[in-house]
Amino acid sequence: MSFDFFDNPIEMVDTWLKEAKASETSDYNAAALSTLSINGKPQVRMVLIKSFNEDGATFFTNLESQKGQALLYNNFASICFHWKSLKKQIRVEGEVKLISDELADKYFETRSRASQIGAWASSQSKKLENRQDLLDKVKSIEEKFQDDRVRRPSFWSGFCLSPNLIEFWKEGDSRLHDRIEFTKTGKKWNHSLLYP
Repeated sequence: MSFDFFDNPIEMVDTWLKEAKASETSDYNAAALSTLSINGKPQVRMVLIKSFNEDGATFFTNLESQKGQALLYNNFASICFHWKSLKKQIRVEGEVKLISDELADKYFETRSRASQIGAWASSQSKKLENRQDLLDKVKSIEEKFQDDRVRRPSFWSGFCLSPNLIEFWKEGDSRLHDRIEFTKTGKKWNHSLLYP
């Protein structure tokens, strides 16, 4: 192997995320999230992973959005981090669960007021006739909360993807990449090398 690996892949993810934070110009925590639609069709989009720990990878969204509806319908998903600057990627598969209202509230309070208002104003993934409709809705929400803090809307929350598979990939010469896959059985992680 051309990179060191840990017995616990969660610690390894943490190490690689810290490396990415130091090397990427923006959004080091961006990952492609893959889900199945309610029609069984694959969908992928980028999300920001706000934490990655023993519980899993946590991200936030409008529950009425395409990804929110997909995850409420089929709670298995996959994410993939890719860092061009490091020539590394991490692929994660697992079960997704809604986080608690308390955790969602706590994170929502850390967002800028403009982002909080945006969460209320955006009917995420729905058809938009024109940009002005969105701007008008933003203005209306700003007026609604003019003299009050912006509370988290009930349709906005977070999901946590609990990994049962984590694969680490590092680019190698002549396409002979290094790959190691961790799979979880109970509370134990087992690892295997993979051909490139």
